[in-house]
Amino acid sequence: MKKGENYNHPKKGSSIKVEPIIKTKDIQAIKKLLASNPRNLCLFTIGINTNLRASDLVKLQVAQVRDLKPMEEIEIKETKTRKKRRISLNKSCIDSIQNLLQNAGLPDDAYLFESQRGGPLTVSSVSRLVKHWCDLINLKGNYGSHTMRKTFGYQQRTRFGVGLPELMVTFGHGSQQQTLDYLCIQPEEVRLIYANEI
Repeated sequence: MKKGENYNHPKKGSSIKVEPIIKTKDIQAIKKLLASNPRNLCLFTIGINTNLRASDLVKLQVAQVRDLKPMEEIEIKETKTRKKRRISLNKSCIDSIQNLLQNAGLPDDAYLFESQRGGPLTVSSVSRLVKHWCDLINLKGNYGSHTMRKTFGYQQRTRFGVGLPELMVTFGHGSQQQTLDYLCIQPEEVRLIYANEI
């Protein structure tokens, strides 16, 4: 690697595909691992319970979320698309936010996920954290900041049975196939072909 290159970013023109966390037991293991770190637990909890990209997660400010009740909405302007989006935060998200705010004493104008040097965490820092958490629970595969968003979609589809059209809209994808590819899910009809024993 050359000086100044960031190993978390692919070379121009190439890409690195990160995976969702597939097993519920692995999600629970990471939550248990982070139980004593309110900031990281909150980051992971919101990350896997919403469709927010890491670039939008790190820009959340305390004032946006301090007095929220479960399933109330916040409005964000997406960093990537520049579009305004409204999302609801479930009880797990709100509980983790309240836990963080009780422990951190952050003012309203602070970022929810502050770095040790002040200011928000960077996306590359989030990526390193996610990789580290997955390593600590011996999860094999390629993981990074996008893993949390993909985990949200994967779990919604496979665990809760959310339809592809809804997920496609949630992620802003142009086709259902793009959503399946993004979430590393084989279409059921294709998967069943492999079950045919010859």
